[in-house]
Amino acid sequence: MVHRLYQPVLDILRQASRDIVMPYYQNLQSHQIDEKTPGDLVTVADRLSEEFLEGALAALLPEAKIVGEEAFAANAAVMDQLADGQVWIIDPIDGTGNYAAGQPPFGILIALAEADETVAGWLYDPLTERICHAVQKGGAFVNGERVVVAEDHPDRPVAALATGFMTEEQRTGLIAAAERDYDIVDIPRCAAEQYPRLVAGTNHVSIFERTLPWDHAAGVLFLNEAGGRCARWDGSAYRPADRRKGLLGASSPKLWDEAAERLGDICRV
Repeated sequence: MVHRLYQPVLDILRQASRDIVMPYYQNLQSHQIDEKTPGDLVTVADRLSEEFLEGALAALLPEAKIVGEEAFAANAAVMDQLADGQVWIIDPIDGTGNYAAGQPPFGILIALAEADETVAGWLYDPLTERICHAVQKGGAFVNGERVVVAEDHPDRPVAALATGFMTEEQRTGLIAAAERDYDIVDIPRCAAEQYPRLVAGTNHVSIFERTLPWDHAAGVLFLNEAGGRCARWDGSAYRPADRRKGLLGASSPKLWDEAAERLGDICRV
């Protein structure tokens, strides 16, 4: 069963896409793209989208706090709000590097957390208008239809490894170990696309080093509610306020266990 706020949040996502994200897509000027840190881009559309989403979500659920990616960039202390109460977690444009380059994939991510547990998530693709949604203990949905991961997987599962925030030693060791058992493919550089790929079985294993809540809270819930597994390397649940690094996602608990055994010693470093 979808979350009680499924449709109102979807309406907000569609409006942000229609009025802000898509009009700027492939129309950005150079002065409308900045670097927050080397290689970490932000555009005028990111800022306007977050501003709109903050206002709309605050009106929808006034008692909830709001933590957005761009708000964090301006003031890291906003992360301190994640541990208690109700919190909206916003990524106004996920995959900004792709978006700024005028190419897919990119998306908008919204999660709702309560007492540091994600209870609902929305992953919206502005280009295709696909909406992936999950509700805690209520299942995962794509465009309103319930989805579950496949039971069968190939002998050599497909792995998408996000190694950009690893050390060179860790990256080299991981790739060498993964090549023995997995077919390695490029990552989409967009969590709003990576998690649906795991649920659909396009990819079977994904590894993330940086695990910021606006990138992962909605997707982790979506994958877990679809019957896959996403957790810390020690098997503990992902929680938005947890600032540790390292996350393993897989299209089934069995694939998760295999990947943790094969790759965990490298990724726990």
